[in-house]
Amino acid sequence: MKAIVFDNELKLDNNYTKPISQKGEALIRVKLAGICNTDYEITKGYMGYVGVLGHEFVGVVEEVNGDDQSWIGKRVVAEISWGCDDPNCEWCAKKNYRHCPNRHTIGIWKKDGCMAEYITLPTNILFEVPENVTDEQAVFVEPLAAACEITEQLHIEPMSKVLVLGDGKLGLTTALTLNAMNLDVTLVGKHQNKLDIAKAQGVKTELLNTFTPRKFDVVVEATGSASGFEMSMSLTKPRGVLVLKSTVATGKELNLAPIVIDEITVLGSRCGQFPPALRLLEQNKIDFTPFISKTYTIDEALEAFEANKLKDTLKVLIKI
Repeated sequence: MKAIVFDNELKLDNNYTKPISQKGEALIRVKLAGICNTDYEITKGYMGYVGVLGHEFVGVVEEVNGDDQSWIGKRVVAEISWGCDDPNCEWCAKKNYRHCPNRHTIGIWKKDGCMAEYITLPTNILFEVPENVTDEQAVFVEPLAAACEITEQLHIEPMSKVLVLGDGKLGLTTALTLNAMNLDVTLVGKHQNKLDIAKAQGVKTELLNTFTPRKFDVVVEATGSASGFEMSMSLTKPRGVLVLKSTVATGKELNLAPIVIDEITVLGSRCGQFPPALRLLEQNKIDFTPFISKTYTIDEALEAFEANKLKDTLKVLIKI
């Protein structure tokens, strides 16, 4: 089969071995995959990963190795991690596989990804896509679920003022998600064209260079930069909550005194549950169409990854 593989270099392999499903797994024909910034980081050595890339996809189940044949023919998405299922594993017992120390993560850790014609996955992490949700919307379920996780971790009161800092894919998705949950959200970023995507769907937006700093009950940091983290601290009310949605890795010295002085709660937030995300799409609460910069075929994969690096690119999709 065709597969987009990273093994010290990014390449399209036209003869990659087609996977064989194990007991409890489904064989899925991938229809559409999305390039994530994590995929790009892997090509620079992140996690030391070698194999098929990709973890955002929608596909159709062709075979099931096991008793539950009802999955065959269904259009599905899948959570990106699954655990060891050891009865003594506290994380697997809660189905919170993302924290299982012995987990597999699609296209990132110990499991080939979805940028291939076929992938095998356990049926217990599959979710059927509602009929009215297109492939182009369904491919965004994973990042949408990550945005939904904020309200899984934190109860945001209806009268709270929420700020999302950063207008990349992460910030836009987070702002649209919290707005769809009827929260009072303001998105601040550097790019008017990106802010306009959120504004068109009812989100209040402000350009950073004209933004008047003020305090918010909840601040979501989605810039991925040390300066963004510092600014987020300054914009969080005393006893407010600062949600870290992006990974800020830096050697720069940071002044963390405001966290203590203002008694700020810092909340790390990563992956999320898929059902809430699928419901938002089924109810047409969010439209990801403006995110799509371009769709490439799998044969154009190397070109697609180059396009993903461009400054004005939001989301690049690969049709398998």
